Amino acid sequence: MTTAADAGVVIRAEGLVKDYGDTRALDGLDLTIRRGEVFGFLGPNGSGKSTTIRILLDQLRPTAGRAEVLGHVPAAGGPALRARIGYLPGELAMDGRATSQQLLEHLVRLRGGAGLARLPELAERFGLDTSRSIRTLSKGNRQKVGVIQAFMHRPELLILDEPTSGLDPLLQREFLTLVREAQADGATVFMSSHVLSEVEIVAERVAIIRQGRIVDLDDVQTLRRHAGQHVSFTFEGHVDAGVFRALAGVEDLEVEVADGTTTLTCVLRGEPDALLKAAAPNRALRWSAHDRELEDLFLDHYRVPAAELRADEEVSGDGH
Repeated sequence: MTTAADAGVVIRAEGLVKDYGDTRALDGLDLTIRRGEVFGFLGPNGSGKSTTIRILLDQLRPTAGRAEVLGHVPAAGGPALRARIGYLPGELAMDGRATSQQLLEHLVRLRGGAGLARLPELAERFGLDTSRSIRTLSKGNRQKVGVIQAFMHRPELLILDEPTSGLDPLLQREFLTLVREAQADGATVFMSSHVLSEVEIVAERVAIIRQGRIVDLDDVQTLRRHAGQHVSFTFEGHVDAGVFRALAGVEDLEVEVADGTTTLTCVLRGEPDALLKAAAPNRALRWSAHDRELEDLFLDHYRVPAAELRADEEVSGDGH
């Protein structure tokens, strides 16, 4: 039962574990999502994103741990809980002679009539011909049907798994507008994706999942700072690269010597003061610095060998 202190929490997962035989898909996952936020859930195929979502929707039961959605354990919430959720699965299972109009109207009836009035507007916005049978639709048009059915009844919570898969760029933009509108209406949006740019546009917070564990979680701007900067200096003559390599926050230092110059490139995490002081005794011919993207941070996590990541977490006691 939801307490007063938890009233603002829409999704809570504590120590979620899911095993498929000898394979561990989730390994002690913790997550808290607040009412009214757009939350990005990032990771490649096989990282545990869809398994997490299926547990939240009671399509799977966890091996260990606990989840709550809108104040209810998913297994106990039943149809009343599901009626408050809009769900778009990563793989849409739709087929048959029925038209998309017939399918959507069927879902309206299952929801007690909710969404019927909004159906024409959403079909027009996404350019969906609802008179065509489901079996004749392309992947992109099937995705339109999936988006419409998730949003049309104005749910309190939207759980969206790879929502823009198959949509062209203009419709991806329309989808993001729809997410913003849902949030403005008070909905909470939990959006799983590997399309980092779209998550960065609409999400306040982002979690990165790797091998069933959250390896980074923060607001988008903080994650951008974690990603650091690409920095490059070209100096006249020889430069002692070891001085730069020893600096805190300097990573992936590369050195290129050519035509009497030395070019150093690196990733800088943190303030540039020490790096600039190390560069000052040398004659700089050119330099540049620009922020890395959220995608770079995502890839950083996936370049670290799993054994090394786990060892670091054991030493640091990281609660993620």
